[in-house]
Amino acid sequence: MSENILIELRGLTKRYGYGDTESFALKDFDLTIKRGEFIMIMGPSGCGKTTLLNIIGLLDRATRGEFFLNGENVASISARRQARLRAKKIGFVFQNFNLIEDLPILENVALPMVYTGYSKTRRLKQASNTLSRFHLQEREYYLPYQLSGGQQQRVAIARAIVNNPEIILADEPTGNLDSRSSHIVMEELKAIHDEGNTIIMVTHNPSLTVYATRVINMLDGQIDTDVKTVADHNLPQPISVKIKKKKKDNFETLIDNTPKKPRKRKKARRKK
Repeated sequence: MSENILIELRGLTKRYGYGDTESFALKDFDLTIKRGEFIMIMGPSGCGKTTLLNIIGLLDRATRGEFFLNGENVASISARRQARLRAKKIGFVFQNFNLIEDLPILENVALPMVYTGYSKTRRLKQASNTLSRFHLQEREYYLPYQLSGGQQQRVAIARAIVNNPEIILADEPTGNLDSRSSHIVMEELKAIHDEGNTIIMVTHNPSLTVYATRVINMLDGQIDTDVKTVADHNLPQPISVKIKKKKKDNFETLIDNTPKKPRKRKKARRKK
């Protein structure tokens, strides 16, 4: 598997019910996602979009098929390790924000870090730094109901990225917002993507596809169309990859520029 492939799904099927009540949310679904893609998934209600997102986010399991994350078969690891993987590698943004109403937004943002083992002080400090990115630091101790819908969604995005995950999963993140708030939220997601994060987003709004590098339309649990709008070599790279590549390039430059020792000439032997 290529180093640039982040997610690979092979023959993924999700079945509900048996016999006459049997139905499929996904059926023999194949998909490969590369690092740095911003994928928008569209399609009619009931076509399997949210089910797909839940399986990729390790919130649900497929009935059959294979799911590889960073080259590792997720089905072969324990539920406990899946939970740790989900906490460290994946951030979630939901349509309904899913903020805890009686917690100030600072503590809402810090919640995903509970599983990292960091002290509470460190968690709150990192949450505060993340909120400052969204210009919400002065509202750290507001309760969610004291914020507008757009501000609540930006808090939800801050919560999703506080652990610096590789993958952001967004399920209709602008569904409950007006056009102005939707624009602000999408610009925030674009900025996160430009830093090299992989984003997979479900939406019903075709006007938002201008932000995507790839648009997938689903129908009856399968891919109907799959269109890339940005070539793979133009996808943003994660910062860690850029640093690694820069170190490699600097090392190769150093090798190339290292002065070579002059070759010693062999002295010709005199004939006796």
